[in-house]
Amino acid sequence: MPPRQHRPTLKDLATRLGISETAASFALNGRPGVSEQTRERVLALAEELNWAPNHAARTLSGITSMTVGFVLTRDVQEFGMESFYLRLLTGAQFVLSSRGYALLFQMTHSVDEELAVLRRWSKERRVEGVIISDLRRADPRPAFLKELGLPAVLAGGPDPKRLLPAVTVDDGVAMRLLVEHLQQTGCRRLAYVSGPAELLHVHRRIGAFRKAASGVLADPGVVHTDYSEEQGLAATRRLIEADDRPDALVFDNEVLAVAGVRALRAAGLLAEISVASCEDSAICVALQPSLTAVRRDPTVFGEAVARKLLRLVDSPDGPAARPDIEAQQPTIVVRESTPQR
Repeated sequence: MPPRQHRPTLKDLATRLGISETAASFALNGRPGVSEQTRERVLALAEELNWAPNHAARTLSGITSMTVGFVLTRDVQEFGMESFYLRLLTGAQFVLSSRGYALLFQMTHSVDEELAVLRRWSKERRVEGVIISDLRRADPRPAFLKELGLPAVLAGGPDPKRLLPAVTVDDGVAMRLLVEHLQQTGCRRLAYVSGPAELLHVHRRIGAFRKAASGVLADPGVVHTDYSEEQGLAATRRLIEADDRPDALVFDNEVLAVAGVRALRAAGLLAEISVASCEDSAICVALQPSLTAVRRDPTVFGEAVARKLLRLVDSPDGPAARPDIEAQQPTIVVRESTPQR
């Protein structure tokens, strides 16, 4: 077995550069007291040696990180347009800060990158626990987190293998409320513009939609997108150009719904086809016509996720460690986009 590689320390950096550890620390942390030339030398050497702060040593000394992490795989531009996660983070941070905890948030491009971040956070003892979301088919993260022994809560589960506790919203209730409302307004041909096929919550919503809309589905009924505005436009055009076009469209979030409204307006069909969104936000209120939507308060949702994680951090082997599901009940807000037909 090869010898274990020495992990560079702050002292190593200082010795190599012929400066004090205090000066090296000031340079790494952006504090005044060192010249820009010294700061650049320290940062360059730290990158060369792959230096990282020894959070594990701080923990062994009795100093915990007082931080929880949330890593999310999403396109940066789409994340900025969709308000759900921004509001979830706000709710989580409110609860965490009341306990003196910080929230470390990082975005990645793939689940493999998420795993690498989680591994690094665990190795460096950077966080006390983590939040994960957007569970996928054959998702490796729940088992990986159990193996790491890192407390974790799934936001938006449930986890089908019941490895992690979760806070979720009842998609079955949400879809039933939307479909029943659309039928009551006189709609008879429904279609659903959904999210990516690999996301488990998308499959749950599709199943709930098909069950609720049995007998009133348009053909093809369900169209997948990547949540981008471009694919929302394309999906809407595909549906309204069909021979047997729908008289009502349900969109998985407000970004897709806004794109759908654009496509309907351009085609001169906005007055003929009802529109509803599975996510509510200020965008749904401001749009013309204002959008009927499922209301599930993401801020309250984030608060519940953070409370659940802190209970788990406080007592890793206690009741909170059980992979239970905390389900929140949605409501529907009726607005101008679903008039009586």
